[in-house]
Amino acid sequence: MAFREHHVLPAFLFLSMLVSATTTKANLSSTFYDKTCPKALSTIRTSIRAGISRERRKAASLIRLHFHDCFVKGCDGSILLNDTANNERDVIFNKNSARGYELIDNAKTEVEKICPGVVSCADILAVAARDSSVAVSGPSRTTTPSWMVKLGRRDSTTPYPDVALSDLPRFTESLPELIARFEHKGLSERDMVALSGSHSIGQAQCFTFRDRIYNGGDIDAGFASTRRRGCPVSSGDSKLAPLELVTPNQLDNNYFKNLLQKKGLLQSDQVLFSGGSTDSIVSEYSRNPSKFLSDFASAMVKMGDIEPLTGSAGQIRRICHAVN
Repeated sequence: MAFREHHVLPAFLFLSMLVSATTTKANLSSTFYDKTCPKALSTIRTSIRAGISRERRKAASLIRLHFHDCFVKGCDGSILLNDTANNERDVIFNKNSARGYELIDNAKTEVEKICPGVVSCADILAVAARDSSVAVSGPSRTTTPSWMVKLGRRDSTTPYPDVALSDLPRFTESLPELIARFEHKGLSERDMVALSGSHSIGQAQCFTFRDRIYNGGDIDAGFASTRRRGCPVSSGDSKLAPLELVTPNQLDNNYFKNLLQKKGLLQSDQVLFSGGSTDSIVSEYSRNPSKFLSDFASAMVKMGDIEPLTGSAGQIRRICHAVN
């Protein structure tokens, strides 16, 4: 994930922000559509599962899409907009990288057939991330992450490319830089490590890990050699490699086991286990897959609470890639 500096706020301003955030979160509810569109969640699930069955990698794409939406002015569907010349899709962290837009469009189309103008694209994206996680998890209850998605978000009428450039984590960042970014969004170190576990699925482009496999010191030699075969030193920027080699299509704790062996593909992966404050969390998740999945679910809910638009703010888009 795929991944600011701290600001000191006057006490009265911090209290005002805290009250506002608490009030906003209270407006989200897992039963939000029970009366207005009771078949919304099952309709979204059916559509998303069909898309993932055609290409399993799309599960990772949808989880990442939700992450990249929430980290930019909150979970408001702004990343889905594509009707202006200046949008979030085209910033360097998303262009030719963020995927799965068409699956959200397809789910929206199906929901509009049964409840036109009711369910937001932001909520569809949040539900799709949950359903994607379930679709690529293990076969038993103890290896399946699931959670009640809180609903009631509305859609942004504006993309925020400048905020995307400033707020989205970089794959080259250090542990303190990553911690600061997540804390700025109200997420703890544990939340950050749990959410990073989504890198147990999906793939990365060669340019994102080339420097690590050719010049990195904190990397297993055999692992680096294997990855060099698919990522030339001076070409093939878009060549893909799975973020996790053992079970690349299953959301599980092998990602953390790899970090213990210095086999994290991205620098932002390996820094989670590099002698810093998150080492103990990585070790815990490597031993306890059910704890990882439980914390992953909790962190996804917490991330979904970031600055949602509710009430009369924003709109319910009729199509997800354009404002009404």
